[in-house]
Amino acid sequence: MVHQESLSSPYIPGLLSFRGAPALLHAFEKVRHDPDVVFIDGHGLSHPRSAGIACHIGLCLNKPTIGCAKSLLIGRHRVPGPSRGSYTSLYDANNHVIGAVVRTRDRVKPVFVSVGHRIGLAQAVQLTLACGKGYRIPEPTRQADRWAEQSKREAIGIK
Repeated sequence: MVHQESLSSPYIPGLLSFRGAPALLHAFEKVRHDPDVVFIDGHGLSHPRSAGIACHIGLCLNKPTIGCAKSLLIGRHRVPGPSRGSYTSLYDANNHVIGAVVRTRDRVKPVFVSVGHRIGLAQAVQLTLACGKGYRIPEPTRQADRWAEQSKREAIGIK
């Protein structure tokens, strides 16, 4: 299932939620099965306002939600070990843990996992690794990216 919708808000760094959340919520209205957990390609607690798009979507859906981002938005961390499954804590300026830096593949750049809603960080890391399927990003996010890219190509007539 692919949902297409024009976005009305401009992209403003740090405010992705206000641009993308309405379309995501409309897409979830079309989902036939009730998901146990939702992966969001973005941040949750590891956000300058401590509430990224994963928090926003999780709260609106009232579902366990995990933010799994490809790049660091805020915080400091040590580099995790080179092996899949290695992770280190991500800290804010006050030394509070706001996420984890997780190696999902051997010797590949880590992802940044943070709590979105109704889930603990340890379980978010565990589920991210369980949904790895040999790729850097969790399989649900990877499939969503593939479907979105295919839909965009079809919309402009590229096969």
